[in-house]
Amino acid sequence: MASTVPPTAAPVIPRKKLTNYVGFANLPNQVHRLAVRRGFSFTAMVVGETGLGKSTLINTLFNTNLVPSGEERDFGRESAQTVGIETISADIEENDVRLRLNLIDTPGFGDFVNNENAWDPILQTIEARFEAYLEQENRVARSKIVDNRVHALLYFIQPTGHALRPIDLEFLSRLHKLVSVIPIIAKSDTVAESELLQFKQRILRDLEFHGIDIVRLPMHPGDDEELVAEAQEIQSRLPFAIVGSNDLVKTADGRVVRGRAYPWGTVEVDNEEHCDFVKLRQMLIRSNMEDLRELTEERYELFRTRRLQALGVTQDNSVFSDTNPSAKQAEARAVHEAKLAKMESDMKAVFQRKVAEKEAKLKQSEEELYARHRQMRAALDQQRQELEERKRRLQNSLRYP
Repeated sequence: MASTVPPTAAPVIPRKKLTNYVGFANLPNQVHRLAVRRGFSFTAMVVGETGLGKSTLINTLFNTNLVPSGEERDFGRESAQTVGIETISADIEENDVRLRLNLIDTPGFGDFVNNENAWDPILQTIEARFEAYLEQENRVARSKIVDNRVHALLYFIQPTGHALRPIDLEFLSRLHKLVSVIPIIAKSDTVAESELLQFKQRILRDLEFHGIDIVRLPMHPGDDEELVAEAQEIQSRLPFAIVGSNDLVKTADGRVVRGRAYPWGTVEVDNEEHCDFVKLRQMLIRSNMEDLRELTEERYELFRTRRLQALGVTQDNSVFSDTNPSAKQAEARAVHEAKLAKMESDMKAVFQRKVAEKEAKLKQSEEELYARHRQMRAALDQQRQELEERKRRLQNSLRYP
């Protein structure tokens, strides 16, 4: 009788507390120095109709003139009938920390009488950037990967005070699975405070009813209570009611602030009682920029899975875990072979289609030749009959003059 081998017990990993300083506790500082030396990159897309203050808000966020005014950029696009894609890149530095900021504007969105499929160029841009990132990952010899994926989409909503329009719902339903959507009520100082709160609630109800997800800040076990409370406060302000301006105005109490002056008073950009600009800046820049990058990675992994499956590559749930270089190389080879197989299949399909088209043309030419032959033969028969008739008449006239 064969003896059964008992299962091997998992090795016990002892936990040791060091009595002397070794040095690996300095790893976070090493990572910090490396990250600062390499710099950071962030890509944001702004979408909304002309005149909602997109350029002004971006310039207000970074407190500098990064984006020219809409009038300057829209000059020459008056006759355009499609949504444009314009990218503005800037290297900015603060306290020796470098940031490559990529801003993608979409002039023309929602500006036409017929806005059908106005979202297609935007959707194609986001997917194309995912594709470019996937191509970099699949290279056998990879250099530093450049991340140009869209990390956040700032969607500007008209301050109507009513509800989301059909174009808003259609656009968001098509893109919310690919990018972190941050809804923004533009020029919120044109809406009364009581109406603004109701407007926010109606927007959230519309989004929930249509199954549209907006950005959700991740909260991890062990996070500091203060950070969790801050994230919850930021989340509760969505959609953000925003006023943008870099103009300095003087308040009634003599303070000089960024804002807008009206006959009835002053709207302060950096005052949380006046608008949600501070919370938007916290989410986008000061507190949650890396969280937005992580959310982009999660969405990219879903896109990557669908893309590889479409190429015929099967994978298990551990495909995104850390692997050794050999496994990475094997995966890249599998992707490459799948692409070659797909290209071969496409080429065969194209060849067969062209052969069929050629055969159809030859058959059509043959039928045309047969038809022409029949026509010429009929014409010759008719001419022969006419000549014979004329000959008969001539003979009769000679016989009986």
